[in-house]
Amino acid sequence: MRYEFPTIITERLKLREVKTEDAEDMLIYLSEPDVVKHMGLAPFQSIANALDEINWYKSIYNEGTGMRWGLSLKDSDKMIGSCGFLNRNAKHSRAEVGFEISKDHWGKGLASEALRAVIAFGFNELELERIEALIEPENHPSQRLVERQGFLKEGLLRHYEYTCGKFDDLYMYSILRADFERLHV
Repeated sequence: MRYEFPTIITERLKLREVKTEDAEDMLIYLSEPDVVKHMGLAPFQSIANALDEINWYKSIYNEGTGMRWGLSLKDSDKMIGSCGFLNRNAKHSRAEVGFEISKDHWGKGLASEALRAVIAFGFNELELERIEALIEPENHPSQRLVERQGFLKEGLLRHYEYTCGKFDDLYMYSILRADFERLHV
């Protein structure tokens, strides 16, 4: 079912549809090697890279396989990151969550705030039963982030993805609807 892209407002953030006009902002933070090193992406080199990413966001939304929100501070429209779902499987009521935020905004709790809102949307609006996160073993900050949201580490997926010329191991994390409800009573 296709509907208008939802906007989510949190204490400090606006989560909104990503537009073509956001390409320059995306290029700034996705060209930063530290931001993309655990995402399976090479640092972006051009506006064309950012436009490809925006087109991917649009395609997963139109196909019903995901939705990716652009993150901006409430008092600004400048995009500082993104968070959302991919690999959504409606039959099995599950999706994978992904996120990244500009290095300028690391350590401020903004990624946690965005992730919490997206998880709530997934369980409450998309009626998901399970949300997964696939995280490289070296990406300790993202592991801590999802663990603080109630995700459990289920195991290691060896050589699960081939990105940037190498095979990557990924930890599988998940949170179930019952886990979320227990944490947010």
